[in-house]
Amino acid sequence: MQNTPIASRKQVAIYGNTNVGKSTLFNCIFEQNAAIVSEEKGTTTDPIIKAMELIPFGPIALIDTAGLKDDSILGKKRLKKTGEILNRTDFAIYVMDATEPDEKSYAKMAEQFQKRRIPHLLVLSKYRLAKESVLDRLQKTYPDALLMEAEERGSIAAIKKRLAEELSKLEEKEETILGDIVSAGENVVMVVPVDSEAPKGRLILPQVQLIRDALDHGIKCLVTRDTELKDALDSLTKVDLVVTDSQAFRKVDQIVPKEIPLTSFSILLARQKGDLKAYLEGIEAVSRLKDGSKILMAEACSHNVGHEDIGRVKIPNGLKKFTGKELTFDFVMSYDFPEEERLKEYDLVIHCGACMVNKKSVLSRIVLCEEANVPITNYGLILALFAGILDRATEKVRV
Repeated sequence: MQNTPIASRKQVAIYGNTNVGKSTLFNCIFEQNAAIVSEEKGTTTDPIIKAMELIPFGPIALIDTAGLKDDSILGKKRLKKTGEILNRTDFAIYVMDATEPDEKSYAKMAEQFQKRRIPHLLVLSKYRLAKESVLDRLQKTYPDALLMEAEERGSIAAIKKRLAEELSKLEEKEETILGDIVSAGENVVMVVPVDSEAPKGRLILPQVQLIRDALDHGIKCLVTRDTELKDALDSLTKVDLVVTDSQAFRKVDQIVPKEIPLTSFSILLARQKGDLKAYLEGIEAVSRLKDGSKILMAEACSHNVGHEDIGRVKIPNGLKKFTGKELTFDFVMSYDFPEEERLKEYDLVIHCGACMVNKKSVLSRIVLCEEANVPITNYGLILALFAGILDRATEKVRV
């Protein structure tokens, strides 16, 4: 579990005003001094993210955020970062100082949690220093809140136990890429073109994830380049699915017989991490684009941009050619994503497969687009549209 990527872990973020004990709690849960603790307000600047194993739940990413209610210029920048973390948070812990309870700030943040459908736990810190009458009132007002003192191992153990219990409630149906559309014992052929953008000596994350998912579900997997695809298909008596890099759709479609289902790595990830229905609705906006339309390309990872880059070069050029329109493109990377007001400037958002960010981040972006009334779709669907095989590429995964 130590090798579980951050994007595949539940993201647990700690929120609260400055100097209430967020970093102390972070260190106590993590059982290391990973965050600086000080009496000075605003010690935590950028969010601190650490991977850990929360027993008995499993792998999580624990995030210590900058304190809220910091009115300085630097503080406002820190708050923006904290706000960005909200979009990727699966579960929140809000820390309130029991000696100086700021219930208005907590209520405001609780509204944000509710809006983003983020379950949360309230922790009352420094409770031994609080007035008995104040603590009694807080416990009556917030009966589910837990008490915390850094020196009391029991209080930290209780918080970790509750956290594990709450995270277990979030576990819905098994998150699989292939396991619910291909049965154990069936054959999947994965097509991995080796071009100038392919990393030397290794596979990229989506390819590795699909191979592992196939192994987990007893699915037989044959990996080949597009140049050997025909021979690979001929070597098998039955092929139940072909998965290709979206950029090779046109070539692979010509090789794979029509009776064999075909899709792409990006489309499968869009289905697992995003909302395929929303993406399919979003792709209809392509027909409504006109000269001057603005497109936002959202890439979930940072990488060097080459002359064949899919998000910076191939899709923008392909979309201009496909629509015959003069279009404008902006780009965001990693966890950066515009807020609702700026998002309204765009006529379409095109998102990558999102192998490097967690599911909550992608779903939050889809919700933001819906609230801004901006259509959103996916790299793989766009490339399938360009190749004229959108229906074929999505037929198997529309379950």
